[in-house]
Amino acid sequence: MSNSGAKSSVDIFNNAPKHGYEETAAAVDAQAFTDVVESRRSVRVFTDDPVPEDVMRECLRLALLAPNSSNLQTWDFYWVRTPEKKADLVAYCLNQPAARTAQELVVAVARPDRWRETNALMLDKFDESRKVRLKAAYQYYRRIVPLAYDMGPFGIYGPFKTLWVALVGLIKPIPRGPFSLSGMATWAHKSTALACENFMLALRAHGFDSCPMEGMDGVRIKRLLELPRGAQICMVISAGKRAPEGVYGPRVRFDRALFVHEV
Repeated sequence: MSNSGAKSSVDIFNNAPKHGYEETAAAVDAQAFTDVVESRRSVRVFTDDPVPEDVMRECLRLALLAPNSSNLQTWDFYWVRTPEKKADLVAYCLNQPAARTAQELVVAVARPDRWRETNALMLDKFDESRKVRLKAAYQYYRRIVPLAYDMGPFGIYGPFKTLWVALVGLIKPIPRGPFSLSGMATWAHKSTALACENFMLALRAHGFDSCPMEGMDGVRIKRLLELPRGAQICMVISAGKRAPEGVYGPRVRFDRALFVHEV
């Protein structure tokens, strides 16, 4: 990479680009949001009331608005609607009530293998004028993203990246990962989990409930959905109308001081 190319690629971290775009924040109802967050519970038993199709589609749309790393959107959501596949999915979720009584089931899939595809889509957003006006952003996707996320066959680039960053890190702050295929998986799962929270809060805002499930056979679910090798199951989310006995007890949270630190 030339010095000018390296400099423009790094500028995106240090300087706000002169993009010429403005967006006014919409007025919001803080109390309504608090009500949504505080009333969201992991519901284990649902009624037979259906979730309207338009509600499901809107909640999935809102899921995809979640923040994500470099806007590479490393996720897939499989709304399992085929009765046969849904029955198999319930079995692969160990027949737990949250799956068995759910009206709808959505499988959230992390896609660390998709960064090349979505990076190409990002590059397509830059016409000739934007390549000049947003030079740092364009160079970020053209040079930095491949440099950061390409782990090579079987992850062979990882050790070399680790060593190089360790040496540079002796001199100045530098991103410390991902440097391995497992690191790429963690990277993709973080973005996917953010989208999952959007989806569950959206359901609650529409008067429905959900349960994120990790108790599942991810290998069988992956085969059921015919997922590619690089895809990884993040969680299965059930959705429906809360039954009176659907929440197993009051919410338990430990002392705030254990988790929130002001330094």
